[in-house]
Amino acid sequence: MGRYRGRLLAALACMVLVAVSTAAIAYVMKPVIDDVFVNRDRDMLVMVSVAILVIFVVKGLATFGQTALMTFVGQRVIADMQIRMFTHLMGADLAYFQKNHTGSLISRFTNDVNLLRGAASHVVIGLGKDLITLVFLIGVMFERDWILAACAFFVFPLAVVPIVKIGRRMRRVSANTQVEWGRLSTLLEETFAGARHVKAYGMEAYESERARKAADSIFRLHLKAGITRASAHPIMETLGGIALLIVILYGGWQVIAGARTAGDLMSFMTALLLAYEPMKRLAAMNANLQEGLAAAQRIFTVLDIAPDITNRADAHELRVRDGRIAFDNATFSYEPGTTAVTGISLDVPAGRRVALVGPSGGGKSTLLNLIPRFFDVTEGAVRIDGTDVRDVTLKSLRAQIALVSQEICLFNDTVAANIAYGRPDASRADIVRAAEIAAARDFIEALPGGFDTVLGERGLSLSGGQRQRIAIARALLKNAPILLLDEATSALDSESERLVQAGLERLMEGRTSLVIAHRLSTVTGADLIYYLDGGRVAERGTHAELMARGGAYSRLYRIQFEGEAGAATSGEGGTAAAGGGR
Repeated sequence: MGRYRGRLLAALACMVLVAVSTAAIAYVMKPVIDDVFVNRDRDMLVMVSVAILVIFVVKGLATFGQTALMTFVGQRVIADMQIRMFTHLMGADLAYFQKNHTGSLISRFTNDVNLLRGAASHVVIGLGKDLITLVFLIGVMFERDWILAACAFFVFPLAVVPIVKIGRRMRRVSANTQVEWGRLSTLLEETFAGARHVKAYGMEAYESERARKAADSIFRLHLKAGITRASAHPIMETLGGIALLIVILYGGWQVIAGARTAGDLMSFMTALLLAYEPMKRLAAMNANLQEGLAAAQRIFTVLDIAPDITNRADAHELRVRDGRIAFDNATFSYEPGTTAVTGISLDVPAGRRVALVGPSGGGKSTLLNLIPRFFDVTEGAVRIDGTDVRDVTLKSLRAQIALVSQEICLFNDTVAANIAYGRPDASRADIVRAAEIAAARDFIEALPGGFDTVLGERGLSLSGGQRQRIAIARALLKNAPILLLDEATSALDSESERLVQAGLERLMEGRTSLVIAHRLSTVTGADLIYYLDGGRVAERGTHAELMARGGAYSRLYRIQFEGEAGAATSGEGGTAAAGGGR
């Protein structure tokens, strides 16, 4: 808050002016009644009229000044917190994103931050002004009649206990509401992203019912919050009525007895009535404050995340000499009690092409994730050129690795920006060349804006094969010495696969490449193939060696070969039948 000290001091000065001008309104009521209305003093009439005008002009300008200044400070602090939360999340482990729903995380940035912003608007702006105003108004009342003031304010402490209870309940309700908003956000995200499957399976009514239940739950919580917030009004109104009753009875008796003038009583009542509104706002402010505290608690749970994957104190920059990767008795568990890979020791020779194949769940993707330290081994080590990846900085490690995953990730940006995502300083010529090698240039240039076409959310306007080729172009452009391919050609048709495979062949020359493949026909030319099953290496060798051995790899290859041959035969038969039909 130090950088906002000047604005805060200026806002405080404006608050004092607002408070003084508000108290002055009550103060001038005495001469208005006693001198103008009772004594009919024309000179005082002019003076009081000018004074009232000046008071309201000063109050209006000061109110504008403190509102503008405090709005800037409050909203800037909230925006800074939002940026800090996003930056902090970017440093969180990949495991955190896998365990937390995207919709719930988005809700922290939208609903929680909006609640905090609303609390800041009401509390930060109103608290100081109303408290200072109350001090000055109470000062006027005690100056007019301290006994009457003490009697009037005797009743207001009775509101403290119920107001505190209302605030606690508000905080609980608000916290539950934010949890439900997170669940609804997750439901909406999943449903909209899976709209194709929802329609394909005719589940529109089912999803609508899920959304209705979530919306009803939020409605009930908001209703409870509204009723809880409103329950402060009867308390304040009743106490305000009691205070006014005491003032009228005691003050009226004094005026009738000649102990006070009507101006004294009117000035006191004006101060009391002016003080009543700030007191009501302060009581209502407690509900807004509790909502903000509940939202802040959820936000701070994000800011309190401590990543497990961090740089060691003595971590140094990774400088890849050859690019040899070695798994040394590597074991890893996603959850305690179960291991994804167990005691794996394997080498990926420098500048060679190594394939990982085998059934789903065998540990192939897990091994890939251990190299860039998306996760850390629980036992053993992963080394690059003999250096444990945990001994180097994360930034330098990941700078040496290009990844193409079966999960295609495109952003709502231009095609060029998506290809240059790992190298934002790349020239247009380099971007175009990478797209050409990935067999993507032709369809990109056919888009309305060419390389400047904005892809939209997740690039869904493109086909799966087109999206995959852009992802491959991104890896090509990064030009890293280590290449990780996780089913990189899985979404391509035969012709596109042939073109991309040719580009990948050129890319992999002289680079250490670790390839995960489902179709074994795409890795027959690999320098070394590891067959993984149950988190262990079951077989290793070249394609010819593994086929000659007649083991699990050989059986899987023959099954796939026969399936592909059968599909080709069926396709030819279908073409012939179609020709006969003509």
